[in-house]
Amino acid sequence: MAGTGEPNAVAAKDAIAEVSAERAVLLDVREQHEWDLGHSPLATLIPMSQLQARIDELPTGHRLLVVCHSGQRSARVQAALVDIGYDAVNVTGGMVAWQLAGGEIVAEGSGPARVD
Repeated sequence: MAGTGEPNAVAAKDAIAEVSAERAVLLDVREQHEWDLGHSPLATLIPMSQLQARIDELPTGHRLLVVCHSGQRSARVQAALVDIGYDAVNVTGGMVAWQLAGGEIVAEGSGPARVD
């Protein structure tokens, strides 16, 4: 993908553009406590630990941009999704890169949104 130098990956700035234009679905695979601290308001949360049990919740017919904190877990999830037939790419650098690239983040509950 453009801007990453990695196959099956997309740079955060490009992911922001794709999700904002509704050309892809942002799939956040972090755990609930990470999501609560800060996440994209455009994302769908299905933690990596629950993905197998919730696989039927994934949208079909849409490109999935898979994101985690820094890109490591999401790379594993992306590879597994491709293996079973999904059009999925990893967001390089995860939510850390998303925030640095100017992507909006929101928190659940009180306090400022953050990506730790």
